Parts: sequence; structure tokens; C-alpha cells
Amino acid sequence: MWYDMDVYLNIIVIIAAYIFVSCAGAYLIRGMLIRYEREVGTSGLKGAGMIIGIVERVMVLSFILAGQYTAITIIFAAKSIARFNELKDRCMAEYYLIGTLVSITFALLVGMVVRAVVIGGI
Repeated sequence: MWYDMDVYLNIIVIIAAYIFVSCAGAYLIRGMLIRYEREVGTSGLKGAGMIIGIVERVMVLSFILAGQYTAITIIFAAKSIARFNELKDRCMAEYYLIGTLVSITFALLVGMVVRAVVIGGI
């Protein structure tokens, strides 16, 4: 036959992974950080943090699937530069680190599982 079911299954797994890291990841991170919001206050655009987190996890997943693990450092560096002045406040720095590290770790784990299933290795 002209098509291979494994290819379609792999595409479905990859699409599901992107949806999972975007949606489930957003609610997971939000649920973890909500208890700290009063302590650090919120600044910037309302909802921007969630969108940034979604883009961050999509990029991490893409880098993992492409085998470009070191490229993940670009995300961390860009976020640190954008928040440089705010990170002088210890509470804000800890809030930022919790959110960023949990977000990246979540996307890394999903990416490694997907890579193992689709490509056959991490």
C-alpha cells in the first residue's frame, strides 16, 4: 500500500504531545504557581506568562524531537534577559525559577517519551 500506518501513528503521537505540553502544561504550571502570586504580585500583561510558557514548552518539545538539547538554553537565557531587573527580588526570582524549571522539565519529559516512541531512542 502507498502509505505506512506507522507514519500516521507517529504524526498523531507528535500532535498529541504538542497539545499535551501546551494545554495540560499550562494548567499544571498555573496550579503550581497560583499559591505564590500574592507574594510576588503580578506585573506585565495579564495572561502573558501563560502564553510565554506555552511557547516555551512547544519550543522545548521541538528541540527535543529534533535532537537539539543544547538549544533549550536559548529559552532560559531569553527569559532571564527579559526578567533581569525583576530577578533582583528574591521572591520573584524563586517564582520565576519554579515556573521555568517545572515548565522545561515537563516538556523535556514529554519530549523524551515521544522521541523514544517515535524515533526509538532518546
